[in-house]
Amino acid sequence: MRAAASLHVPHALHVSWPGGLRAYWAVTTGVAVLAVWMGVFYAPVDTSMGLVQKLVYLHIPAAVGALLAAAAAFSANVAYIWTRARVWDAVAAEGARMTVLCGLIVLVTGMVWGNSYWGVWWTWSPKLTFTLILCVLYGAWLLLHGFISPFTRRAMVCAVYGAVAFLDVPLVYLSVRLLPDVHPTSLPLTGEMRATLWVFFVLAALVCAGSIGAPLQRRARRRAELGGAHV
Repeated sequence: MRAAASLHVPHALHVSWPGGLRAYWAVTTGVAVLAVWMGVFYAPVDTSMGLVQKLVYLHIPAAVGALLAAAAAFSANVAYIWTRARVWDAVAAEGARMTVLCGLIVLVTGMVWGNSYWGVWWTWSPKLTFTLILCVLYGAWLLLHGFISPFTRRAMVCAVYGAVAFLDVPLVYLSVRLLPDVHPTSLPLTGEMRATLWVFFVLAALVCAGSIGAPLQRRARRRAELGGAHV
């Protein structure tokens, strides 16, 4: 299977542009500055929840980012099982890191918001519980990835484990919609609030895509330096 199966990086990623990569992160930094400005100054303060409502601009995009990063890690884990290519193990590692980072942002902002709105720091609501499980599962993935050796054994164990750990993702997504939960399913937003939220969505997408795609970019650079040889 290893000899016959091969997943290739899309053609656009085979072109390595150090300047283009710098431009990508420059644009991302610009979007981050715009997002912070809009969150602090442009979006109005909610009359019922006050300033704590502004945490939604981090909370919701981070939640979406965690699910997409976990999906990317799952895809990379499956790709490694199919091809045994090291690059997919590296992509899965970046996906796991972004899943944990975004998940922690979701949990911290949710705790601050909950303490302000409900008067408690933590409640075992389905969404919070499944998000916590998601962080623990992918945190464990990173621990396994750091301690198991040699590489071939580590990568395969992590790939199989990561494919199974992804089962928590649909539970996070469906928990609010199918299970009784104190977690709100929607919030009243003004036009300025929606615009600000969308900018934060763009920022989350850029950060996740840039971080998770970094191993593919590095491989594309190496292939360009070697004249297109397989690496």
